[in-house]
Amino acid sequence: MANDALEKVRKGLREQLTPKQRRGLMHDRFVLLKRERDLNDQELLLLDGWTKNYPELGAAYRLKEDFCAIYEQSVNQRAAIAAYEAWSKAVVPEVRDAFSDLIRAFTNWQPFILNYFEHPVTNAYTESLNSLIRVMNRLGRGYSFEALRAKILFTEGAHKKSL
Repeated sequence: MANDALEKVRKGLREQLTPKQRRGLMHDRFVLLKRERDLNDQELLLLDGWTKNYPELGAAYRLKEDFCAIYEQSVNQRAAIAAYEAWSKAVVPEVRDAFSDLIRAFTNWQPFILNYFEHPVTNAYTESLNSLIRVMNRLGRGYSFEALRAKILFTEGAHKKSL
């Protein structure tokens, strides 16, 4: 959701740019979406240019990075809450609208999100299986529930260990 907020700021910025700059920003969007630690020297130079020339974009990128750092640096719920509150206060009015969905989601789901810091397990595996089931269902076109279930279980799902 932090990347979505950054994308909203980037898309709002397009209106102020010339067509050539728009194309450049469109091609450099992946640099903005990447984590700062994963950027190479050339990408860091591109990022520096965009963020210095467009302070709103720089603020949004910094907020995205700082939000992601909450998950990496917090060791427990208390530290995560403190980091989130500091992050929330740092959201500048120029980009607050773009980050409103993220702020609302964190506020509404806070107890469940904070459970991650006590038990660092996500539902990514379940979500990937659901995605796989949707793909198989689309490809099968007309599978009954029983057929789809069997296909998933026998190809991707639970396998019994042989003794």
